[in-house]
This record gives sequence, structure tokens and C-alpha cells, in this order.
Amino acid sequence: MPTKPIFDKKNVLVTGGAGFIGSHICDTLIRGGARVICIDNFVSSQERNIDFLLKHPDFQFIRGDVSERFDLESYPELEAFKIPFQGIQEIYHLACPTAIKKFDAHRIDTLHANGRGTLNVLEVAEKYEARVVMASSSVVYGGRTPDRLFFDEDDEGIVDHTTPRAVYDEGKRFMETCGFAYRQARNVDVRIARIFRTYGPRMPLFDGHLIPDFIMNALDGKPLIIYGDEHFKTSLCYVGDIVDGMMRLMNARENPGPVNIGSDVDVRMVDVANMISHLTESKSEVVFEPPLAFLTELGLPRIARARETLGWLPLVRLEDGLKHTIDDVRANRILLNHLSPSA
Repeated sequence: MPTKPIFDKKNVLVTGGAGFIGSHICDTLIRGGARVICIDNFVSSQERNIDFLLKHPDFQFIRGDVSERFDLESYPELEAFKIPFQGIQEIYHLACPTAIKKFDAHRIDTLHANGRGTLNVLEVAEKYEARVVMASSSVVYGGRTPDRLFFDEDDEGIVDHTTPRAVYDEGKRFMETCGFAYRQARNVDVRIARIFRTYGPRMPLFDGHLIPDFIMNALDGKPLIIYGDEHFKTSLCYVGDIVDGMMRLMNARENPGPVNIGSDVDVRMVDVANMISHLTESKSEVVFEPPLAFLTELGLPRIARARETLGWLPLVRLEDGLKHTIDDVRANRILLNHLSPSA
């Protein structure tokens, strides 16, 4: 990878850049002085996530599907990026549907994003000698068990490739395999971020994502629904910390191998729901419904590698992160109520 871009600003491609985490990466990159190309097809993302960036001269949105081959030099709107001369310096690959309640409807899209989409992105990376950070997931390790709560990067995953959610779980494992193959055979600098459960502003609404749905229901005085029982636990890491970890991984001098990025603190979702009720001054009650295939208990990350090689730790307290998320939902409440399927 070149040590610096040819011109004064580096060109960065973000796939899935209108998504929850992707939009925060785009925002942070723009504020850091980069030129950003965002590709998204809005399968599980929202245009409102990037509305504030669309008029920025260094930001360009391309509505497209990375599962189909794409040539960045063929887009006239990217002329200012001078791609034939400067190329692309960095790629953040996050394109993959994450709709919980619409998981079944997007199974084939998920397969294509993790398979063909990843291979297409790696071809672009090879062409321009770009460094790639891939957004993998904690699901590559399999689920938590009574004797298997924490996961190290060297742990072998245990995934049933025939389950309803295997297109995502096994898809992320295949995505990593693609990355390792291109690194070993084509010398592409591919870096793997294994992201654990994340929350914060711009999360999808009305789709089973617990935190934003808790907040909306608390503000509306409706029950807070947990898809499981009172023992449902998970780790929660604020999106700003996740973005910081991914960028540290991109900028690290040496490739440290796969890196867990997430919180290593286990929390009960019923306690999170009650905290949101308290912060919103709501009297909503917590109710329990059957689990969803895409929303399961996951293990916790051991984050020693991230701490030692990237100097990274999650810094945002859960209460503070929830306050930021509540503020975001409140600020957009009129629009969000309009978008609600029950409105």
C-alpha cells in the first residue's frame, strides 16, 4: 500500500456506507479530511443516515450492489476523485444485510454480499493496492455455551451451516476465508475486524434491534419487548468505539491478524431495558416474546489483542451511550413515527 496518496487527500471506499456502522465511518473519514465513496443498495440501510453528507464535496454516494461487478472509473460523478491517477487507498467492507425481522427475505442477498460482494471488493483492492478492513462478526465463533463464554481470536468457530441463520454466520466465515486467500495468494493487505454487538445512533428501527426499539417504545409508553427471557445476556459496545477500533486497525503499521472489537462486559437485556425506562422517565413495562433467529445470545470478546496491538479499549459507558442514542431518537421522532409500520 502506498505510504501516502498521490494528492492531498486519500480516497476511501466504504461499502454498506449508508448502514448503521458504515455511516459513522463515512462521517468520521470526512471529518478527518478524506475523500469518501459510499456504495449501498439500501437493502437494510437508510438514506437518512447519510443525508447530512450528500452535499459535502468530498463525499459521493453510489447506489449499487457490490455483489455485481463495479468499475469505479466508469462513474462520471467520481471524476473529482481522480481515481485513474490516484486510485483507492483504503476500503472498509461492511456491505451485508442485517435486518433482523426481515432476515428470511434477505437470505440470498446475504449470501451474495458475503460471497460475490466480498470477492468483487477484493478485486478492486488488488487493482488499486488498497488496504482493506473487513467487518466480520462474533458469529464466526458460534454461540455461547456454559463452558464457552469468552472468545480469543485463535479459537476455532463452531457453526452449524444448515441453520436458518447460517447464510450470515457461515457467510462471515467465508468472507474471512476470501480475505485470507487474497492476502496469501495476491498480497492484498486484508485486515479482519470481528465486531461484537453494537449500539448507538442511526440503528435501524422497527426491525427487532433491541436498543432503538426499547427507546421508541419507552417514549411512546409501549411495552419494551425482549425476544427471549429475563436471562438473555449480551455485550454492548457503542458505535463510536467500534469505529475507532476499525480505524486503528486500518492505520496499524503491521497487520495483527483478526481482531475482536467489542465490549467484554456481559449485561442482561432486562437491566438495559429498565435503564432506558429510567433515562426516558417512562413507565413502560418489560415483556418477553419468543426468540428471533437473528437475535441470539453471543459470546464475549477477549480484547487483549486489540489493546496490545492497536491501543484500543471501549471507552463509552453504557449509560452515556444510551443517552446519546436516546437523544438521536428523540431528535428524529417525528420522522421515525411516520416511518413506523403501525403509524
